Amino acid sequence: MKKDEFIGKRFETRCIDSSFEGKGVCFAGDSTIFVPSMLPLDEGVVEVSYKRNGAYFGRLVSLSKPSPYRIKPRCKVATSCGGCVYQSLSYEKEKELKREFVLNQLRRAHIETDVLECESLKEPYGYRNKVQVPFGKDKDGNLVYGFYRERTHEIVPFDDCPIDDPKAVAILRKLLPILRSFKVEGYDERSKMGDIRHALIRSAIHDANIQVTLVLRRDVISGNASLVEKIKEEIPEITTLYININNKDTNVILGDRFILVYGPKYLKERLNGMTFLISPNSFFQVNSKMAEILYETAIDFANIQQDDVVFDAYSGTGAIGLFAAKKGAKRVLAVEVVPEAVENALENASNNGISNYSAIVGDATDFMVKMAKKKGKIDVLFMDPPRKGSTDKFLKAVLSLKPKRIIYVSCNPITLAKDLCALKGEYIICKAKPLDLFGRTSHVETVVLLSKKNG
Repeated sequence: MKKDEFIGKRFETRCIDSSFEGKGVCFAGDSTIFVPSMLPLDEGVVEVSYKRNGAYFGRLVSLSKPSPYRIKPRCKVATSCGGCVYQSLSYEKEKELKREFVLNQLRRAHIETDVLECESLKEPYGYRNKVQVPFGKDKDGNLVYGFYRERTHEIVPFDDCPIDDPKAVAILRKLLPILRSFKVEGYDERSKMGDIRHALIRSAIHDANIQVTLVLRRDVISGNASLVEKIKEEIPEITTLYININNKDTNVILGDRFILVYGPKYLKERLNGMTFLISPNSFFQVNSKMAEILYETAIDFANIQQDDVVFDAYSGTGAIGLFAAKKGAKRVLAVEVVPEAVENALENASNNGISNYSAIVGDATDFMVKMAKKKGKIDVLFMDPPRKGSTDKFLKAVLSLKPKRIIYVSCNPITLAKDLCALKGEYIICKAKPLDLFGRTSHVETVVLLSKKNG
């Protein structure tokens, strides 16, 4: 194979934009180069590193003229950790970029609609209620935790993470020496040996309870009374401790088996006046304060009427559907593929005194297709699919069922635009509201209102 002579070359260039991954967009002649750590209006020397899927990627060698949007990052490992790409960017510019990205993706799909300003917290720090970190070994074989360096599984250790709940970070700092003292070994992906693979810490903003799940290749903790007692004694803020067993050679973090070591079965959180119970493997928005605004936006867009039949697809622990039921819908049905999440949703309905809500375990696409064949009735559809978007079968079933209003909640503007293209023939895409649930990262949540034409 002929070597690409562009690889390894250096260019003085200017960053003109930021990609959907948060990489700087630069040009060298007619070629585009995507460069991590470069921000819009940065100028500097870039070296081309590799080519992937027809696009060039490079690294910033030196910065000759910093962008006026560049700030000092709060994070000590911002340039090596693969998590937050906008730690060095002013927050106002970050929100502007996120709105522009949503707007541009819709325009590329020939969708013209009102894209509102990106709503956010005042500051994008300390918001993550779910902290998920890998454990492994350093070069000397010592147990360490951290985040993965971008595009690798090399662990970058950290003492503090500005976007994580400080309570969770403090727990990690206390947990590490305890595990080391009891000779718990970090998992080695190459040898497939070792004990602890990940720690998952969930916290609540309106309650003091904290749920910790330690993901192990083999259970070396739950039966070790001295170790469990040490964790209880040294870290009393952990109210629930789970062990999850994952002995598979996989990038999937959680295994199928959970062991409750001590504490309540569920984490409890309160949002907008309702109480939610959350299992370790149930989906729940990682930014609780912004989740309240997200749900308010979705319910406001839906304009729920007393005779509305509402369907909540990809429903997680039931938040959106439960708020729709509380708003006065005639009936709300939710479908979610994770059994524990459905269990949470039904208990959440009961605990909040909601009787016009039901939820079942199932695949959203399969359920919609069956409902379409039976010519079921839906007035309002909430859909909050994963990052890959919805399926063609699901969208065809939507067109057959003809709900009056659709509220699409998206965490990926690219797949959002794709899915809206499938619906725009029958629906008016009224407005889209970006919400920054993931400050300092490149991700953005978007709530979109669609209204049936001639409906």
